Amino acid sequence: MITQPQTTPAVPDPYEERLRVQTARLLAYRDDGPLVMLLRGKVGPGLPAVPSALVALLAIIAMSVTGMLTDGPILLVPVLIMIVLVLPTAARDHLGKLDWLMPPLIRAAEFLTIILIGLAADAPKWLLYVLLYVIGYHTYDTVYRTRQSIWPPDWVFRAGLGWEIRLLLIGAGAALGVLTWVLAALTLYLGVLFAVESVTSWVRLDKGAALAQAGDDLEASPEEVLEQTTGDAEPA
Repeated sequence: MITQPQTTPAVPDPYEERLRVQTARLLAYRDDGPLVMLLRGKVGPGLPAVPSALVALLAIIAMSVTGMLTDGPILLVPVLIMIVLVLPTAARDHLGKLDWLMPPLIRAAEFLTIILIGLAADAPKWLLYVLLYVIGYHTYDTVYRTRQSIWPPDWVFRAGLGWEIRLLLIGAGAALGVLTWVLAALTLYLGVLFAVESVTSWVRLDKGAALAQAGDDLEASPEEVLEQTTGDAEPA
């Protein structure tokens, strides 16, 4: 009788798996949008991640300190700096010793750009604050979920526009003199999107955990149930 050889499933290498998870987390924390996703494979090896982000951040700070950010088309320049220097870094594997700095550098540059453009265009400060809060909440929610091994769906990052399209919309709105309307629409859209998706995801997770617990309880013996509820086992 001829029997087929049984193949044992390949066990992933722990080191390779750790690198894969690390890369996936850092890419999620970057909060890249559809434009970065479209161009990621078309920029070659990309630029060094951390040095490029630092140069972009320092260049934006320099423009602010020197008083270059006045009302008008000049407000698009910080956005273009981010696009030119930070977008190509998405092609990197983010496995360098300092690449964990990349997400906070991107977020710092994004927030600083929004604040500087908003102040230069005389946008309502409360609206800037609300927008920053919405983006910050999305960032916190992403970090917390991935630390629990719960990954947000890819469509959330595309629908959330990513840092690059958010900045392009804000820069264009400032250059055209309609920044307040752009900020209001963007804040409302992102607030509803991130809040609804986050709440529904956590509700589904809680329901799944409750159903799993209920299944465990049905399989448990009366003595195990008593011990779980009271902390004391029934005396023999």
